[in-house]
Amino acid sequence: MHGICFSPTGGTKRVATILSQALADETVWVDLSARDADFGRVALTREDVALIAVPSYSGRVPTVAAERLEALHGNGARAILVCVYGNRAYEDTLVELRDAACRAGFKVVAAVAAIAEHSIARQYATGRPDAEDEATLRDFAAQIRQKLDQGSLDEPEIPGNRPYRKAASAGIVPKATRACVKCGACAAKCPVGAIDPQDPRRVDKQCCISCMRCVAICPHDARRVNRLMLALAGRMLKKVCAERKACELYL
Repeated sequence: MHGICFSPTGGTKRVATILSQALADETVWVDLSARDADFGRVALTREDVALIAVPSYSGRVPTVAAERLEALHGNGARAILVCVYGNRAYEDTLVELRDAACRAGFKVVAAVAAIAEHSIARQYATGRPDAEDEATLRDFAAQIRQKLDQGSLDEPEIPGNRPYRKAASAGIVPKATRACVKCGACAAKCPVGAIDPQDPRRVDKQCCISCMRCVAICPHDARRVNRLMLALAGRMLKKVCAERKACELYL
């Protein structure tokens, strides 16, 4: 199996790993967050199965993830789509991911929507995917495996709208604190190269996609989001994130 994943803070990769381990003995991973990778050299065959996983950013596929996915050559490989969201909603993410996967030459046979800890307002969906999610995802994998074994190529009905909802920028740009030692880890791992490698305190706000990878990977815990903006985001999400959402399977 091929695992094609965009997971800046690790939540999407956790979900994808649970599914992939239940589906196949071995997975070859393609990291869509690696900005210097040559994705055009990745080619699959009709006999292959690909698990394509992305986070939902304001109900959409991250633009950079869609662009890199479309550079791949699916060549008719069967695809299982996975969108991961922070317990708010995933709106048009799955249908947009379906369209991008098809343009790359994949044949969509299943889709999953799952929940992971919110990457910005981390008080929501904390600890997810948890044991209950893992059991559900393993059950999903068994159903998907049965469909694959039967040789079915029927495409599932996937929720979402065309045209997609208007893309929105979170507008939350993490900044370096006084603890920053300019080690360059954040700049090296930023999926879009928004951080100046010579001076990590400088960030291209127009380029930043608010993915929070720099916050998640900083070895010195030296990157932060503005506390006021973080509090406002948490307040805005409180009502829609209060109820526990369940994982969903589309076959």
